[in-house]
Amino acid sequence: MKKILVLEDESNIRSFVVINLRRSGYEPIEAENGTEALARLKENPDICLALLDVMLPDIDGFEVCRRIRATGSKIGIIMLTAKSQEIDKVTGLMTGADDYVTKPFSPAELTARVDALVRRLGQGEDDEKKTYEISSGPFVLNTRNRTLEKNGTRIRLTQIEFQLIKLFLENPGKAMSREDILKAVWGQQFNGEYKTVDVNVRRLRIKIEEDPTEPEYLTTVWGYGYKWGY
Repeated sequence: MKKILVLEDESNIRSFVVINLRRSGYEPIEAENGTEALARLKENPDICLALLDVMLPDIDGFEVCRRIRATGSKIGIIMLTAKSQEIDKVTGLMTGADDYVTKPFSPAELTARVDALVRRLGQGEDDEKKTYEISSGPFVLNTRNRTLEKNGTRIRLTQIEFQLIKLFLENPGKAMSREDILKAVWGQQFNGEYKTVDVNVRRLRIKIEEDPTEPEYLTTVWGYGYKWGY
């Protein structure tokens, strides 16, 4: 049974989420503040995904997300936010989250998002069993140990960033629409916004490009999507 961290300070919402996760076959690990969430992660290194509320009394969800990613952890992260402003969605994704769900949300929506990300993480585990490398210019992507190197220097990636770079390296020179990227990386059933693709591409560019504002490798196809242009 896969463990999922549920960080939510409102007990009624946390109970609602926990009940529905259990019904879907997951093992929820509860935390009511950021400090407790980080402690639960240390106690349960096999947690595969974290649901992080943004508005918290101590450390906010964005900071918890940053600290998780700073350790090199590749667990799935979904932000739970009560706001619908673009800035909250962008901030969550830029700090290392894989997805976001805006409150109020239905049990079906939350479970669908969790299932989609868990499936994606599972597909990544299957990829690790294959032993091959994909090279492009200064980049070498190893799909067995899930590492990316640029000129021999390791670049730390989240699960979603790994899937993105893998998709682009497997399709060099091919213009890919935001819809195609969303389906390939987040899954056919994912109903998120194209903004999710844009922000994750922006985050990936910061890691791989010399100048993310003038990308040399991961270029924009205006009005359509992106392509690996090297």
